[in-house]
Amino acid sequence: VQLVESGGGLVQAGGSLRLSCVASGLTFSSYTMGWFRQAPGREREFVAGIIWSGSPTLYADSVKGRFAISRDNAKNTVYLQMNSLKPEDAAVYYCVATRRLLIATITRENMIDYWGQGTQVTISS
Repeated sequence: VQLVESGGGLVQAGGSLRLSCVASGLTFSSYTMGWFRQAPGREREFVAGIIWSGSPTLYADSVKGRFAISRDNAKNTVYLQMNSLKPEDAAVYYCVATRRLLIATITRENMIDYWGQGTQVTISS
């Protein structure tokens, strides 16, 4: 199984980025997908999750209203649209997958079956 993230980079505060994650080696449409992030010196944290059908979705309070997760099962891809970016959003963003269908399980690291290698998001103020 591979989860390959892309779309990270340097953006000014207030700007937008769209992350993508292409999955292979699994039946993508059967998995709950999500994103975690980890900033230097901080613990890894849940960002967003999406169930196999596209709804419901789940967000960390810190990104609600600014980030949007979506998926395209035909392309085995999950996206994270990030708007109104803040300096505190800077981190390595990881794509994750779990076989569990309950959306809440995507928030727990010990429930994650697969992790991507991460993509760096840097915010300039």
